[in-house]
Amino acid sequence: KLDEHERKTYLGLLDRSQVQQIKENIKVHNKTANDYASAHGEIFNTVEQERLFLALKKSFQAVNTDSEELTALDYGCGSGNLTRHLLSLNVDVVAADVSNHFLELVRQQFPSDRLSTLILNGKDLDSLETDSLDFITVYSVLHHIPDYLAALTELARVCKPGGVIYLDHERTDQFWSDNPLYEEFQAKALRIDWGKCLVFSNYVGKVRRWFNPKYSNEGDIHVWPDDHIEWQCIEDALIRLGFEVVLSKDYLLCKKLYHPDIYRKYEKLCADTRLMAFR
Repeated sequence: KLDEHERKTYLGLLDRSQVQQIKENIKVHNKTANDYASAHGEIFNTVEQERLFLALKKSFQAVNTDSEELTALDYGCGSGNLTRHLLSLNVDVVAADVSNHFLELVRQQFPSDRLSTLILNGKDLDSLETDSLDFITVYSVLHHIPDYLAALTELARVCKPGGVIYLDHERTDQFWSDNPLYEEFQAKALRIDWGKCLVFSNYVGKVRRWFNPKYSNEGDIHVWPDDHIEWQCIEDALIRLGFEVVLSKDYLLCKKLYHPDIYRKYEKLCADTRLMAFR
């Protein structure tokens, strides 16, 4: 029930806040680009990479566009985790990110005629034409975006009819609720990461969280019990835009600090992460 002036004022404050969040995210990821893979053992391990490739391949097979040559967008490509898998599927790949340092790293790692890069502005995809992409992948990205539903609307715009949007590596709703079995797994499986004690930025982060409880070293935004990615909102938004669900799966993310035997015992019993693909 805001009047027009109040509404404009509110939207202006919101926009400035989101712009600041985006700037902070770019700053953090430019700084950590070269060390990203070594710092993320929960992504760069054999179990997760095998799971990811199989899910990508299955979702890619659901693409049903009229394109002779398929083009994929790796949205928020980071150090090129999905870019590598997409190139192995023999498609033209656009690796896109807000971080120039990440894009430089991707170009160095994957010199290919089938690869191009795109710097994102953190707000929209104005540089991409409507209905121009066959396969869009978004892995561990949405929780970095202030208005992730608006980002999905843009991704839907550039996705061709029959194209697929693949979303992965975001926490399930169950992760944020009490789950005795999952808590039991964590207590048994998780080993102490002594290496964190040697990282100075972790101490800086602790101090900053005294003043801002929601500060994150990596600029994460939606990663708190009262503020996180909501899968039902994502599904509802994309269905309203004409998409259908072609794949949905919850899984237990494999972290490098887990005891392997305990992880294998619980991986079919509980889950904390979800992937979904929409056509």
